[in-house]
Amino acid sequence: MKRADAAKFIALCTRATNATATTSLRIVVKDLLDRGQVVVACGNLLGSGRSPATLAAALTSHPMLHTAEGEFFREAINVASRHLGLKVSGIVERQALELGSAVLGISPERLQQTLKELGRPLGPPWRQDEKLATLAAWLALAEGRK
Repeated sequence: MKRADAAKFIALCTRATNATATTSLRIVVKDLLDRGQVVVACGNLLGSGRSPATLAAALTSHPMLHTAEGEFFREAINVASRHLGLKVSGIVERQALELGSAVLGISPERLQQTLKELGRPLGPPWRQDEKLATLAAWLALAEGRK
């Protein structure tokens, strides 16, 4: 695909992905509201890689494509959250435990143990990415309540 065509295709995909994310998040929020929960914020776990500035830069290497793809979907969550009036809080994955420890006032070790315990009732998989996504949501909730 020529770059100009690729850029048009990505713009089309962006609109479709943002619409799908908004519809899906609206369903989740409605379900939570129906259960008596109050939805105040969205936590978004951010990648540690440097996002390519242009399509041409993203196409220069396979790892850059994956970085751009991650940013693409994280931005869709941000767009959907803002569309629904939710505060968006992003935390960088590499800094999540340190930040969580400081904000929540518990040691990193205790925080890791708590995150591990939170996943027990859910069963596997409960890997590090699920734990950190849970922490991002927890911190967004803490920030959204201020």
